[in-house]
Amino acid sequence: MAIATTISLHLTPPYLRSLSSVSTKALFRSSCSFSVQPNTALRPAITPVLRSPRLCVSASSSMSIEAPDATSQLSFLDRKESGFLHFVKYHGLGNDFILVDNRDSVEPRVTPEQAVKLCDRNFGIGADGVIFVMPGVNGTDYTMRIFNSDGSEPEMCGNGVRCFAKFLTELNSLHGKQSFTIHTGAGLIVPEIQDDGKVRVDMGEPILRASDVPTKLPANQDQSVVKSRLNVDGINWNVTCVSMGNPHCVTFGTEESQDLRVDELNLADIGPKFEHHMVFPARINTEFVQVYSRSHLKMRVWERGAGATLACGTGACAVAVAAVLEGHADRTCTVDLPGGPLEIEWSEEDNHVYMTGPAEVVFYGSVPL
Repeated sequence: MAIATTISLHLTPPYLRSLSSVSTKALFRSSCSFSVQPNTALRPAITPVLRSPRLCVSASSSMSIEAPDATSQLSFLDRKESGFLHFVKYHGLGNDFILVDNRDSVEPRVTPEQAVKLCDRNFGIGADGVIFVMPGVNGTDYTMRIFNSDGSEPEMCGNGVRCFAKFLTELNSLHGKQSFTIHTGAGLIVPEIQDDGKVRVDMGEPILRASDVPTKLPANQDQSVVKSRLNVDGINWNVTCVSMGNPHCVTFGTEESQDLRVDELNLADIGPKFEHHMVFPARINTEFVQVYSRSHLKMRVWERGAGATLACGTGACAVAVAAVLEGHADRTCTVDLPGGPLEIEWSEEDNHVYMTGPAEVVFYGSVPL
């Protein structure tokens, strides 16, 4: 699939000073595109954009400054050209996604195979997954589906659902505090945009029954797997299994040492061995955790279908639950991920897990299908 993208990147005022040859009048008009056409299967068109004012640069074989017409002032998300996939790329603590407005259909606009190509960081847009905003079912506002970078479809994604919520505010031109009901493969998820722009998500109750995670490890605590032995490549790890609608294996160390130093792990080597272990029939997301205090944890994650990522929201929730079950942490804690921190609360009142963190827009683009 040949790809030609239109990428809108936010610029700060210093960029304007570097364009001394461009007239002030030309700069302070609405957006157009800076097109680069390399001799390759991928043909990106890059649009630097200031939110207000906007910079317009257009180039093919040469670069020139053009004054756009009034139609360019329309929202990017209002564009409806046939044959093109318009998207917005978001990230949640570095866990990045291609968001697609799919509200007019109950079928994703791209196939899993196309998603793999779109997510490729060298020959595509680059992302950990493609997320589709689809019509709600069973009384919910919207449905969320996601294809991982390997084409598999997870039940849901914690960082992805925060990006999903922020995308909804753009699609509907909403401002201030907002809440949505989202149908996912993991059930009902309720994200809420906070006044500070962060997203607080009611992730529901953790699933602890071994057969429901699922794992073939024998239950050792109230039908759950808590600090149980798992042999991986000759090393006995202590693991706790939690599902947040998708399966997680959380470890704070081996039988020999619980003093795990997560930055020293060779995640690319050990991660796949956990993911494809025979005791996890649906494969597994794996979190390796270092304990700083009862309110501060640090984790690295190997995600099922995506590999090592900068953040995993459901993983951070699973880590907090496992930390409470193993006695490492209190019910409210900060979980540091490579991309930044998430605030996690496992409420005693309703047994729900609440995740709070950011979601940021990266750029806007178009891909011919």
